[in-house]
Amino acid sequence: MAVGESVDAGTALDEARRVVAANAYMTLATADADGRPWATPVWFAALDCADFVWVSRPGARHSANITGRSAVGIVVFDSTVAVGGAAAVYVEAEAEEVGPDDRAAALAVYNGRAQEQGIASWSERDVSGAAQFRIYRARASRVYVLDEHDGRVEVGEG
Repeated sequence: MAVGESVDAGTALDEARRVVAANAYMTLATADADGRPWATPVWFAALDCADFVWVSRPGARHSANITGRSAVGIVVFDSTVAVGGAAAVYVEAEAEEVGPDDRAAALAVYNGRAQEQGIASWSERDVSGAAQFRIYRARASRVYVLDEHDGRVEVGEG
């Protein structure tokens, strides 16, 4: 939905789903234990704007930040559109490394998106044990899209 178009709570979820499905990268905002912010783009997959998953190294700054402070912010947007034509999804969430009990489900979401885009799938071996990567998840507590005045409209239940 472009700036200048109206969005209400009834259509906000559809708009959020459209933006998330149309983009491959999200900006993940974290902070360290002292509150110093860090933002980084990550390739992601999402389950209905509620769960966002990505693969990263545990030693990466954003991963280390999540270990110490799980509250994160996420923005998904298309930076290639002209000024005034952009739509974005803003997310408040709690993030964590996915544990062994939930790893298969998180990988199913991640691999589903990877296959859609012609990217190789990941196995549990690729994100556990001595592997250099882990799979992470952010569970949304609040999701927003923009209205015609660039104000945030909270997404309703689906």
